[in-house]
Amino acid sequence: MKIAIVGASGAVGQEFLKILGERPLPIDELLLFGSQRSAGRTYRFRGRDLTVRLLQHNDDFRGVDFALTSAGAGTSREFAATITKHGAVMIDNSSAFRMDADVPLVVPEVNPGDAKNAPRRIIANPNCTTIQMVVALNAIERLSHITRVHVSTYQSASGAGAAAMDELVRQYAELGAGREATVEKFAFQLAYNVIPHIDVFTENDYTKEEMKMFHETRKIMHSDIRVSATCVRVPVMRAHSESVWLETERPVSVEEAREAFAAAPGVVLMDDPARKSYPMPLFAAGKDPVYVGRIRRDLTADNGLAFWCVSDQIKKGAALNAVQILETLL
Repeated sequence: MKIAIVGASGAVGQEFLKILGERPLPIDELLLFGSQRSAGRTYRFRGRDLTVRLLQHNDDFRGVDFALTSAGAGTSREFAATITKHGAVMIDNSSAFRMDADVPLVVPEVNPGDAKNAPRRIIANPNCTTIQMVVALNAIERLSHITRVHVSTYQSASGAGAAAMDELVRQYAELGAGREATVEKFAFQLAYNVIPHIDVFTENDYTKEEMKMFHETRKIMHSDIRVSATCVRVPVMRAHSESVWLETERPVSVEEAREAFAAAPGVVLMDDPARKSYPMPLFAAGKDPVYVGRIRRDLTADNGLAFWCVSDQIKKGAALNAVQILETLL
């Protein structure tokens, strides 16, 4: 099996390398691609040094079975035909194709069958916030149809890429030294702050990030579910958190919900308030699952439940989900 990684030097690309190295996939050859800036860099994989090639419109993808791409929507659109023309399946981490009717949007714990119907040989990886939420929601959907969701996200710097993570570290150092914080990747200083603004605002005053959660959830779950989101950047390095309120067609008890979460694929239940057991980014960073806790009945609606979930944005929110799609196809 021949696999390619496009965007190998980025945060998600590096996570692709790590995950592929850890999992027992029968990889015969791995190709790395990147921009002019990263071409020529060398990375270690399974005891071998691999050099990043410049991504070009040529026949470099001949013989490639799967291409894991995370180089931005513009690059994905420009190079999709080049990547897939010799038969490779492109599993794309950008927003370029997510809402295209002929491109499946897949979270393997929720809709693995959709991955088998990819007429353009492109499969889209959902947005990080959507992925972790639908993994958790699917456990409740199996008990009773979810009609609506309110969610507030607490998104780490990793969601904006490796440079954003570096900027957060630099800001704390600059402020600690009495200097003004450098602000380049975020709308405002993130250190010692939270920013209720991720991506650009749309005409309805929701951001694109928030509208992604609305549209992508419906497509993945094949549902008429309505999602109202507020997405917030917080000064955490890795792992996103979400405070979720949902309403179901019939009442679902807290006990039913706990049992469903405990049995759900990809979910780890951490819900013992008396012992201060609940998910936090501090412990979820670098881990595979979606952690769920703080499960309780909503006080404003008979059919309402509330819970808290945390997952590593770079792993399950991006690279791991793409690799799991590849494994689903295999």
